Amino acid sequence: MVLGQWDDQQWLRNFHMQKRTFMELCAWLTPALQRDTTRLRAPNPIKKRVSIAVWKLATTDSYRSVAHQFGVGRSTVGIVMMEVVHAINDILLPRVIHLRDVDTTIAGFAALGFPNCGGVLDATHIPVWAPEHRAAHFMNRKGYCSIVLQALVDHWGRFLDIYASWSGSAHDARILCNSGLFHRLEAGTYFPRRESTVRDVPMPICVIGDVAYPLLTWLMRPYMGRPDQNRARFNDRLNRACNQVELAFGRLKVRFWCLLTCLEMGERNATEVVVVCCVLHNIVERSREVFLPA
Repeated sequence: MVLGQWDDQQWLRNFHMQKRTFMELCAWLTPALQRDTTRLRAPNPIKKRVSIAVWKLATTDSYRSVAHQFGVGRSTVGIVMMEVVHAINDILLPRVIHLRDVDTTIAGFAALGFPNCGGVLDATHIPVWAPEHRAAHFMNRKGYCSIVLQALVDHWGRFLDIYASWSGSAHDARILCNSGLFHRLEAGTYFPRRESTVRDVPMPICVIGDVAYPLLTWLMRPYMGRPDQNRARFNDRLNRACNQVELAFGRLKVRFWCLLTCLEMGERNATEVVVVCCVLHNIVERSREVFLPA
């Protein structure tokens, strides 16, 4: 009924992606999810397994509710979801989340008022379940257990780089300094080696972030305190560009409601689920799809 009768609005309301995007996803994942029929039973169809996973990611439904929705066992939902999650991370992660056309990104941020910018950096907290004896390790400054998603986004709010391996108690600057992105930017191997001139000052391609991050040769942050008129204008332009990462996090969580509630799974699985939501976000954003209220 879903495949044959739902229109795009129904797909957007329930799966938070259009039918054509879902079918593309199934085609990409077929080599990894293909299962042989045995004498005991036939495997669930690939489209059904991908549907179960995307439904679980896009809603706040419990495993029991999803199992009832698709006519499978409760344990099957968890197994199928992680199978699909692993397949997406193995096949699509390197193809979807990477540095894109730098010139287009720089032009996009220049249109927002900030020159020679290759991306915006920020972090957000994803609520997770933590074992009682490790709760303090995951407790963030807002008083709940979480893991941190660090992301670099372009002017469209698409993820260029993600890092989701740290607990909620870690500071954003510490997470950055331990990320692969930091080491590539420090070594000058992430962006092409070229500079632009701003009022006779040579300026390399830079990343911008908020006050949680240190000021570096490749990382710009706002002025602190009570800035004068020129510095206030600089802060205004920087903040206007930084809004793109906030909008990206907002759209990510509106599409994948599982990130708004507590991810009740182990730390490793929770991290993989967060990464998969970012991959699917980029796939949907590529088509400039909207999202509709449920």
